Amino acid sequence: MQFKPLFDEATLARRVAELGKEISAAIPATDTEPLVVICILKGAFMFAADLVRHIKIPLEIDFMGLASYEGTKSSGEIKVTREIAARIEGRHVLVVEDIVDTGTTLDFLREQLTRKKPKSLRFCTLLSKPEAHQTKTAIEFVGFEISREFVIGYGLDLDQRYRELPYIAQVVT
Repeated sequence: MQFKPLFDEATLARRVAELGKEISAAIPATDTEPLVVICILKGAFMFAADLVRHIKIPLEIDFMGLASYEGTKSSGEIKVTREIAARIEGRHVLVVEDIVDTGTTLDFLREQLTRKKPKSLRFCTLLSKPEAHQTKTAIEFVGFEISREFVIGYGLDLDQRYRELPYIAQVVT
């Protein structure tokens, strides 16, 4: 298997810092009402860890586990592998995703989390594939737009491998 680098460490670091500033300016959070950041596991963990260091408003972080991929293809079925523990009713919530392909996962998340009655619900993704989107769920904060290539690194995997790479690369078959 071969990889073609798409985004190096410096490029990722620069964009993540910019996203942190954008989020800090856009979301009203206070010490008494901190932002709830929900990191979607497993793929977004590296991105979320770096991102929260650049968000300059009070926040709490929680984690939600979802699974929908088998190899390089989506199974079409979304499974919750870990529920959030945070109380989000009446609070500002930011969901942090690694990548948005068809948008089905975002629709699923919006439906699941809206039931918990947050004050606001926004989405941030490191990577978005607009050509593949099949839904209209808004993504307020996007790191990079890419085409339909399958990518790995910086938390993104191929059968649970390559998450540890400090850059993002396209899988070339």
